[in-house]
Amino acid sequence: MLQIGDEVVYFSALFLLVVLGTRSATGASLLTTFLYVFMVMFRFPPVPADQAGRVLRPGAPSGGVLVVAHRGGSHDAPENTLAAIREASRNGATGVELDLSFTAEGVPVLMHDETVDRTTNGSGPVSKLQLAQLKRLDAAARHRLRDKYSGEKVPTLQEAVEESIRQQLTIFFNVKGQPDKAASVLHEMYKKFPVLYNSSIVSSFEPKVIYKMRQTDPNVVTALIHRPWRLSRFTDGAPRSLSISGQVWTGVLDILLDWAHHHILWKLCGVSAILMQKDYISLDYVQYWAERGVEVVGWTVNTAVEKDFYQNMLKIGYLTDSLLEDFDPQY
Repeated sequence: MLQIGDEVVYFSALFLLVVLGTRSATGASLLTTFLYVFMVMFRFPPVPADQAGRVLRPGAPSGGVLVVAHRGGSHDAPENTLAAIREASRNGATGVELDLSFTAEGVPVLMHDETVDRTTNGSGPVSKLQLAQLKRLDAAARHRLRDKYSGEKVPTLQEAVEESIRQQLTIFFNVKGQPDKAASVLHEMYKKFPVLYNSSIVSSFEPKVIYKMRQTDPNVVTALIHRPWRLSRFTDGAPRSLSISGQVWTGVLDILLDWAHHHILWKLCGVSAILMQKDYISLDYVQYWAERGVEVVGWTVNTAVEKDFYQNMLKIGYLTDSLLEDFDPQY
């Protein structure tokens, strides 16, 4: 939970900034009071700590930390497939991270990208394809082990949930957008499979997705995903904008977004975890969130040295593309 001292500092700082900007103590007081009341009235409390613990600290192997196969373990088997879920279980994963997408008729399926081009032998946006068309595609067509997994299909969300439950894996649902549709579909899934309340977590880069999920079903464990400088830079560090003004503007937005994630958004949404890009996690960072009752989970941890650091030093869960090999992220 956000500490009382934190709230005093944050709202005092906001009051001073508004005073300096407007030269009006009355206006600053009204704005600060409004924002404080808004936070109190509309924020969601996190789920009980024991429930979050069952999801995020399930007494896993590997030193007791949660080891999650990213996209089902995209290096070991075709990503976001039933084969990947089964392979992750065989290789000792505690959980799987699965990406939610929707077909043209609104059926929830597993797919990371907006299109099927990178992972299948098809082409075009997922949202423009009917489920029957998706089911005709080979989800292993572009994987390094395509011969072994030839003919693997794009699964529906329900098929993936049923397989994950069968394998007794914790599920990290990764939702990229469409908060209303995603929250509705996931809520129905939780009603159909109540075991998910203690064995899954809904995560997203978009706070509005998490807020809508908590609004639809406050009993679901949730997490915000974050990578500093995400708006201004690609994952390899290259700037997204070629112009200096664009780089400056997106850089400012990144600073504001980072501050909001660490001081406002997590509290408003009542999340139980922060999924942070691995390069920004330290012992101090883990302690910062522990004091607020929030777990840190790192992504994407792919080398043996990094895994040892997470398991034995940080003692926190992580997402990985492979449970078998030592390699760098491919994308």
